[in-house]
Amino acid sequence: MAIGVPTKGSQVKQGAGVLNSLDQVELTYPGKRSVTEILSTGPGEFGVLRSAKLSPRPISRLYFGENLDVLAALYNEPSISGKVQLVYIDPPFSTKTIFQSRKLQHAYEDTLGGAAFLEFLRSRLIFLRELLSEDGSIYLHLDEKMVFYAKILMDEIFGIENYRNCITRKKCNPKNYTRNQYGNISDYILFYSKSSTYVWNKPLETWTAERAKEYQYIEPETGRRFMKVPVHAPGIRNGETGKPWRGLLPPPGKHWQFPPSTLDEMDARGEIYWSTNGNPRRKVYLDENPGVGVQDIWLDFKDAHNQNIQITGYPTEKNPELLKRIIESSSLPGDLVLDCFSGSGTTLAVAEQLGRNWIGIDNSPEAIRTTFTRFAKGSERMGDYVETRANPKGLITQVVTPSLFDLLQDETEASAAKLEHSRITDFVFLAENSLMTQAEPLFLEFIQSLQ
Repeated sequence: MAIGVPTKGSQVKQGAGVLNSLDQVELTYPGKRSVTEILSTGPGEFGVLRSAKLSPRPISRLYFGENLDVLAALYNEPSISGKVQLVYIDPPFSTKTIFQSRKLQHAYEDTLGGAAFLEFLRSRLIFLRELLSEDGSIYLHLDEKMVFYAKILMDEIFGIENYRNCITRKKCNPKNYTRNQYGNISDYILFYSKSSTYVWNKPLETWTAERAKEYQYIEPETGRRFMKVPVHAPGIRNGETGKPWRGLLPPPGKHWQFPPSTLDEMDARGEIYWSTNGNPRRKVYLDENPGVGVQDIWLDFKDAHNQNIQITGYPTEKNPELLKRIIESSSLPGDLVLDCFSGSGTTLAVAEQLGRNWIGIDNSPEAIRTTFTRFAKGSERMGDYVETRANPKGLITQVVTPSLFDLLQDETEASAAKLEHSRITDFVFLAENSLMTQAEPLFLEFIQSLQ
């Protein structure tokens, strides 16, 4: 197998000129505004909704309104601007579809396409870049319709040097009917950092018996399992790692991974395996490896696909375990996580569970209602026939997953009392405008439904 040799500052000749591999490529389309014009957008009307019981962290809040209006306001808020550690957004996918909840309530419209969709997305990404801390990261979730255009926009906004991954997620089970093409079972998550220095808690997958077979050798003296890996790497070096070691030079076009002095120390500890031909290999021990680094194809975070999975019923709801991996990998407890297309509140709920502050934004009353239901009651089984049972008080309750505050832990009198005490009834409306006037009756009705 041919091995490429990485080089720095590579250039490609193009005609009479030279094209640098990091030269900026921009997407051009009608209606594309300047960055200055976008950032001069003034805050519009929106409402801020939160409950003292919704989160013990004072930063956490949920906005009801157009997200561009809210982002413009946050951009001018010193306590938030430049301090967001992580952004995850799952915007409309330009499907030209109107979505309803599982209970057939209007959720949102995904009707923009082409240039209009790209500028809609770009204007929000520009604000999000400004809101991110210098060591922050952003994850953009899209499908194949727009992700390749969005990659160019993200390169332009965040810098191609800050591109980290295009993650492929398996979103559903295989499809039986594929017409004249392959089954579409994937979507994509673009991962960028704001700078070259960013929070990264390397995610690991635990060893399975199948994976452990890679460590096929056993050290007779200790009984430890190990694998053999090369002690050299691609690229020529003129320093210590390019010099002979034990009378051996690195293979052509390569260098030692470690200076000869370090290799001597490793050999003295028995960490170098010498073949019968006298070729050195490094021992990598299974018991020193906590797990396998996560790769960029994620197979374990499908959307709800069977009758036993718990959901809120909001359309395009994402798997909480997906958000758990992202939040744990790119933030720390106490950090601020933002989702300006918060929908059913999955990002917010998982951030709360993991001890992060959060900001959610959505312009759909059904999304806001769903988010508060999630915090108050948890989520329900996906099945069409949801089991009900009576608690000791004689009240009929749906069997649901525990909420963030474990409101429905079990069907006991103590649990019923805890639920009574923990209902969200102390909503605070932190803004007065036409949107809040419109929304307030909706939420008063919702509060009453929790009585």
